[in-house]
Amino acid sequence: QVQLVESGGGLVQAGGSLRLSCAASGRTFSSYAMGWFRQTPGKERTFVATISASGISTDYLDSVKDRFTISRDNAKNMVYLEMSSLKPEDTAVYYCGTRNHYTAPRASSDYRYWGQGTKVTVAS
Repeated sequence: QVQLVESGGGLVQAGGSLRLSCAASGRTFSSYAMGWFRQTPGKERTFVATISASGISTDYLDSVKDRFTISRDNAKNMVYLEMSSLKPEDTAVYYCGTRNHYTAPRASSDYRYWGQGTKVTVAS
């Protein structure tokens, strides 16, 4: 059974930084793509950043490209999202997702397994 557990969210001032972590278990972590998505009330879950199984390929939402960094540690079954220069519009619940393939598309519908989410609030 695949399990994903996010942590690291919280309240931060605009311009600040946070590091989100996602611990994965239940299967061979290094074989599958991972992604970070976010959701605000009443809106759909949307793409933030994804990383291929090997970690070689990454993809970012344009608005976070120069501020966020996704990475993974396949030895520890962990994926991270380093967020800096945070803006109030980054406020959301952030979800870690994985899928049954090594490539990492942007569509949340391509991801089968999800964590419970971690809330990020950026105060202006």
